[in-house]
Amino acid sequence: MNLSTVRAPKKSSENRKRVGRGMGSGMGKTSARGHKGQRSRSGSRMMRGFEGGQMPLHRRLPKRGFTNIFRVEYVVINLDRLAELGIADITPEVLKKARITKRASDRIKVLGEGELKTALTVKAHKFSKTAQEKITKAGGKFEVLA
Repeated sequence: MNLSTVRAPKKSSENRKRVGRGMGSGMGKTSARGHKGQRSRSGSRMMRGFEGGQMPLHRRLPKRGFTNIFRVEYVVINLDRLAELGIADITPEVLKKARITKRASDRIKVLGEGELKTALTVKAHKFSKTAQEKITKAGGKFEVLA
């Protein structure tokens, strides 16, 4: 693609619809609003989701539970995944570089799935009890980040 092959999007060069400019335009008299009715009046603006008096969809659907606005999301990583990396010192930056997490700022929780053969120093925000036991058993250390 270069500047000589770039074209304007479809309908971007069309003129806007000019209504109420006489019968010859095809949009004279009622200005394409039809006859009478709520939407034909000037200043007419119905609320978002209005369905002509029928119970709106957002009120017909059931509401259940609630959303906790203080919820903290964690990226969950198992010990076997950490062992595959072959790195002794594991930090959020290392996990970002290995593309296990998307951002270095992601909060990380380590779970105890899998076995550890080597001693690892793992820095994460949370650890499960089994993960803590397996890391210390393998001769490694775990450090809880704030």
